[in-house]
Order: sequence, then C-alpha cells, then structure tokens
Amino acid sequence: MNRVVTVAIAMALSLGLTACETKQQRVASKEDMLAAAGFKFVPANTPQRQASFKQLPPYKFSRQIRNGQVFYVYADPTVCVCVYVGDQAAYGTYRKNMFDKQVADEQLMAAQTMEMNDWDWGPWGGWPYGWYY
Repeated sequence: MNRVVTVAIAMALSLGLTACETKQQRVASKEDMLAAAGFKFVPANTPQRQASFKQLPPYKFSRQIRNGQVFYVYADPTVCVCVYVGDQAAYGTYRKNMFDKQVADEQLMAAQTMEMNDWDWGPWGGWPYGWYY
C-alpha cells in the first residue's frame, strides 16, 4: 500500500510540473526534436507560403506526397511561423527519439519515486496512517 501511495504522489507531482510548462515551451521543445531528427526548417515568409501555411493543421503532422515521395510537414503558427519538412527517415527518427525520451522520462520518474521510499514520514503526521492536524 505504501508503495502505491508513493507512486501516486510522484505521478501527481510530475503532472503538476508538466502543467507549469507553457504551450510555447512544449512546441519549442518539439521543434528541437524535429530539427535533431533531420526535419528542415522552412519559414512562411512569402505571401504564397503564408496562404499555403494557413491550410495546414497547427501543431500536427500532415503527410504529403510529392513526385511519389512521402513527406511529413509540421506547422507552427506561434513560435516560428514556419513548417518543418522531413522525409520518412526523418519522421521515423523523430518517432524513435520521442519514444526514447518517453522511456527515459518514465525511468527518471521511477528513480525519483524510489528515492521517496527512504523518506521519514514521521514528522508529517504518522504517514501512512493518516494526517493528524
């Protein structure tokens, strides 16, 4: 029971910290991952690009086929007003990097949870038997 409660507390804390991150910070972080995976940055700096840019869904991948090749386009209307364009290899690398990051984040959370097992709850009201006020 003690371990379950500790895990629940750690998850609540990590969710709380994630909620503190702004949308721009999340998008900027995602764009760093896109660039690292091989996506190319293309600014919407001409009237034709801006018109085309407005047709793309924001913050989502759009699969495009051109000359028989598949490309993935990610539009960002707030941080850079640009698109990131990558081929299937770049998209695969991005997905793998995101999976690896998720696994690393989960391992970090598990390690932090295990740290809490040694903490003395005594001064805090006799945990896990209840909070005494």
